[in-house]
Amino acid sequence: MSYVQPHDAGRRATGIAFVVILHILLVYGLARGLHRDLAANVSQLLETKIIEEAKPPPDKPPPPPPPKLNTPPPPYIPPPEVSVQMPVAASQFAITAVTRDKPPPPPPPAAPAPRRITRQAAIVNASACEKPAYPPASLRSQEQGVVTLGFLIDLDGRVLESKVEKSSGYRRLDDAASKALGLCKFQPALIDNKPERSWARIEYEWRIDE
Repeated sequence: MSYVQPHDAGRRATGIAFVVILHILLVYGLARGLHRDLAANVSQLLETKIIEEAKPPPDKPPPPPPPKLNTPPPPYIPPPEVSVQMPVAASQFAITAVTRDKPPPPPPPAAPAPRRITRQAAIVNASACEKPAYPPASLRSQEQGVVTLGFLIDLDGRVLESKVEKSSGYRRLDDAASKALGLCKFQPALIDNKPERSWARIEYEWRIDE
C-alpha cells in the first residue's frame, strides 16, 4: 500500500493538463496549414544562405604578359690557327761521322790584360834647400859628421815628418839637420800622374871648412 502526498498529485495533474493543451494546439496548427508556412520559411532561409555562399568571387585582372627578351647573338669563336710545317729535306739530317771521343773542353777565357800603372819617385834635390846653419856649440867643439835622415813627403811636396836613420855622432848636428829639412819642399811622387805620399832619404854632411 502506497501513500501519495497531496502536492505530488497536484503537480501530476498540472503536467497532464499541459500535455493535453500542447496536443490541442498542434492539431489546430496542422488544421490551419501552419506547417506549410513553417516549411516555406525554412526553405527560403536555406535558399538565401545557399545563394550567398555560392556567390562567385570577383574576377581578378589577368597578369601582365612576361617581357620579351631578345635572344643574344651567339658568341664569336675565331677559327684556330693551324701552322703547317714544311717537311725538312733528308739531306739536313745526314750523319757524316760518328765518334765516341768526348769533345775537348773549351779553352778558358783569356785573362784581361793587367792595367799598367805608371809610377814616378819623388825628386829630392838638396840644392833646392837652404843650407842649414852650423850650430855654434858644434863649431866650438869641432863636431863634424854625416847624418842620414828618412822623411815623408806630402802631396804638396812639404815634409810631414822625419827621423834619423844614421846619426852623425852628435845630437846637436842631427837635430839641426832635421830642423833644416822641415823647411824644404820637394816634388812629390806620382802614380798615374797623380801625387801621392812617399818616403825619401837624404844625407847631410857637417864639415868645418878651414
